[in-house]
Amino acid sequence: MKIVGLMLMRMVAVRFLAILLGISLFVLSLETVSYSSEILALRPGDLSIVPQYILYRMPMTLVTFLPISMLLAMLLTLTELSYRNEITALWAAGLSPARIVVLLAPLALLTGGVSFLLSDAGIPWADSTLREWGIADYGKAKLKVGEKDPIWLRSGPDILRAGSANALSTRLKDVIIFRRGIDGLLDEQIYAATAALSAGRWTLNDVIVYYAGIEPPSRLGTLIYSGDIKPAAAGARSGEPENMALADLGYFVDNSGFGIRPVWVYQTWWHKRLSLVFSTLLMISLCIPLTTRFRRGGGLGALFAAGVGLGFLYFVVDGISVTMGELGFVTPWLAAWLPIGAFGAVALAMTLRAERV
Repeated sequence: MKIVGLMLMRMVAVRFLAILLGISLFVLSLETVSYSSEILALRPGDLSIVPQYILYRMPMTLVTFLPISMLLAMLLTLTELSYRNEITALWAAGLSPARIVVLLAPLALLTGGVSFLLSDAGIPWADSTLREWGIADYGKAKLKVGEKDPIWLRSGPDILRAGSANALSTRLKDVIIFRRGIDGLLDEQIYAATAALSAGRWTLNDVIVYYAGIEPPSRLGTLIYSGDIKPAAAGARSGEPENMALADLGYFVDNSGFGIRPVWVYQTWWHKRLSLVFSTLLMISLCIPLTTRFRRGGGLGALFAAGVGLGFLYFVVDGISVTMGELGFVTPWLAAWLPIGAFGAVALAMTLRAERV
């Protein structure tokens, strides 16, 4: 059985790599050609910018097409085996659908782990450079990295915004402090031209304090503000959760999103990042039970269509679920894990039914 398992893994792995690399290179080639003028304008006369751009875009592209590539690889493998009537031989040898899933589980978890690593390390590594370049989709949300970048910080219930800061965030300019009460409502709004950290306390200069009531604003030369201010990471000031590492997502969750976005947005993507590990295992589990209806080479078109249809439905449900989690309509962990759990239950039901066929 080990030999059969290795054979199946090799067949699936070869097709998976061919499909994933083929689709990714095709998409990146089209994108590079479409935005060639903008890419070359980054470093006029230096063609090395083209492969560098492709390298930075590769992690996001691979993560996007990795699950669908596994789905197509499984369908191609099963279609080939069914066409040659080898599926029947596998069943006769005692390899039920459940055992085939178990045999392919190491490959599924390996590719799922690669997807997680690309999302958790590769995409954050490339994100800051791509945002600075502002090509394609990044042009709409380009951050002009420099002294005028808005920086968000948090101290207890208070949210702070600074126009700029030094590298250690110990000197701030154009500061706004939103002071909130225990109930989360705004009590005061403090404007300061500059702020400097000394001995654990912040000295605000050229201060204007606006109160929640009808009291007139106060103008002060200096004001001492005591608070343990935690800055949002410099590489994630935009707060784009899909491009942040798992540790950064946890940091934003612990600090209520620094006022950039609601905390449940980061919670949803924290759970979504973990669920990537099981995405390819789900694709395999959905495909294998379908072959029990096509074990003698007939209806291969229907097998392929059913597999693609299930995969497409999963990706639609997954996108809707994550969006609902971002909007706060669904509990974050449920929004991230519901598609995996629901389609996993479908795969389990199909497998149990196939075991009785």
